Amino acid sequence: MKNNSVVSTKRRILGIYGKGILAAFIFALLILVILTLLITYTNISESIIPMTTSIVMLISMLISGMYTGSKLKRRGWLHGVIVGIIYMAIIIIMSWGLISDFKLEMYILYKSLIGIVASGIGGIIGVNLK
Repeated sequence: MKNNSVVSTKRRILGIYGKGILAAFIFALLILVILTLLITYTNISESIIPMTTSIVMLISMLISGMYTGSKLKRRGWLHGVIVGIIYMAIIIIMSWGLISDFKLEMYILYKSLIGIVASGIGGIIGVNLK
């Protein structure tokens, strides 16, 4: 009976991780579609794309950490970091598959580390939300 409780808790946590990551991807997708429309139909320069995508990624990771922390209500930093690692792993795997000349360089690793920290901070904020 105790084993079923542990399995149930693990499934619940994984479900919350999945929902947090999904919320991050939906947020990023919506913002990037809006950015695409703005660049296409206005005089906004394409030179803002790298900075804007980095900001969107950080905010989406913060959101995923906040969601996870708010649902689990304890160890928000840890759950936020775990969600951040999963999120970045998905992004890197998708990049390998979709970008022909993708290379895992130090810049990507630094960006990933900053994103994971943002997700951990989101988890801390989420735990403290009421």
